[in-house]
Amino acid sequence: MSKVVLAEFALLLCTPLFAQIDLTGIWSPVFHEDQPERIPGPELADFLGLPINAAARQWALAWDPSRLTLPEHQCQVHTVAYMYRGPLLLRIWEERDPETQDLIALRQYISNYEQNRTIYMDGRPHPPSYAPHTWMGFSTGKWEGNILTVTTTHIKQGWHRRNGLPSSDRITLVEHFIRHDDHLTHVTVVTDPDYLTEPLIKSQDFTLNISEAGIGIGGITTGWLYPCEYVEEIPGRSRYEVPSYMPGENPFVSEFAERHKVPVAAAMGGAETMYPEYKSKLGSVKP
Repeated sequence: MSKVVLAEFALLLCTPLFAQIDLTGIWSPVFHEDQPERIPGPELADFLGLPINAAARQWALAWDPSRLTLPEHQCQVHTVAYMYRGPLLLRIWEERDPETQDLIALRQYISNYEQNRTIYMDGRPHPPSYAPHTWMGFSTGKWEGNILTVTTTHIKQGWHRRNGLPSSDRITLVEHFIRHDDHLTHVTVVTDPDYLTEPLIKSQDFTLNISEAGIGIGGITTGWLYPCEYVEEIPGRSRYEVPSYMPGENPFVSEFAERHKVPVAAAMGGAETMYPEYKSKLGSVKP
């Protein structure tokens, strides 16, 4: 082997690997997983298969869907832990140091609610706990082989499921972005010390979009903008009125359970409803 070839090989070995997989581009969601929850939306009082605690359940049963008609809730942003579940376009690009070409961050633009997200890749620490919380939180990423793993903190209060089931502002979100050719799998792991007894794991998929038309599988079409405008949906309502239910007064508590022929206790969720062993217990659970 010539000295020139050896020199080039040595130079290659000394060159740092900034990323094992290129995630840049425009991605459109695929809705073959959890489609009823993600497109028409989850049913009321459906908490089945979620590791929630009593506090989360009580909050959700007090939640009246009419709350979404209040001006301050009409355009409320989904947090980063939930946002990827909906109809959106996702644009990913790199930010590099102009002098060294070191990777500083991966940038994302999410069309749903027009959110900009930064995933820092330069090893910086997360801010202290008292730092401001935002819809997208503070994210740092690292490559684990060909998988991009992202850790996000400082996220505002939001939803674990958008039928009133809350997520606290103390959640930690760990994501794994996994690309196979033109297919991107996004796995999220959420821990919530206030409302979950175990980590909540979800996944969703995207396909590479070669145009900006935003046409995904199933004919789902979305644009890059999210024109949301506050309006008075319920005329004459007092500005101090907040739609809600007192304990035991939620009229929808058994609607999901009756429609799908499952016990109400199962529909109320909890970690045990996540596992196959719970099926053997259903016979002893009262409707």
